[in-house]
Amino acid sequence: MSKLANDTRVFKINPEIDVQNVRFKNRFGFILAGHLYLPLNFDSNKQYPAIVISGPFGAVKEQSSGLYAQTLAEKGFVTVAFDQSTTGESSGSVRNVASPDIFVEDFSAAVDFIGLQKFIDRERIGAIGICGLGSHVLTAVSIDVRIKAVATSVMYDMSDSMWMGLNNSKTEKQREIEKQTLANQRWEDAEKGTSATGLHELPFDGNDKPL
Repeated sequence: MSKLANDTRVFKINPEIDVQNVRFKNRFGFILAGHLYLPLNFDSNKQYPAIVISGPFGAVKEQSSGLYAQTLAEKGFVTVAFDQSTTGESSGSVRNVASPDIFVEDFSAAVDFIGLQKFIDRERIGAIGICGLGSHVLTAVSIDVRIKAVATSVMYDMSDSMWMGLNNSKTEKQREIEKQTLANQRWEDAEKGTSATGLHELPFDGNDKPL
């Protein structure tokens, strides 16, 4: 663990809260970058409740998850705000990949890390998922009984919205066109040896017909 050097957090910083750079690995082999927040009047001989926090999708620990972490540290919790795998300072050669399996594992990896600290009460570890990470934190807590409490903030189900569309707006025909588009993209990526990045426009018009 080390102190923050170049502090790029975008919210109002409480100078009384000690925050440190941390790194930990998940079971997929990604190195996750996090900020560890210690509560006011921190005593390493005590045991504290802890909360691990991440999200929104594509956001980093210097943004909203960091603000949540700092605010909860002010309330007496040890907290970790972390960048999801392939995002921010966390590892992954292909960036900003939306993977439910990996994101769920990220929360458990954060619990691994925080629970190994001698000043943490392992029976009082919670987790928060913000926005797109809300559904993943709920999945994590459903299978990882070490997480004793969970909360989401402005949650949406990323997997469901991608497949069904916002408010179930995609038709069955549109989903079939989307799957074929993704299949074609896989062939193109395989031939080039690279992965497509950026926004993708689906090739159908308002009548669900391929363009």
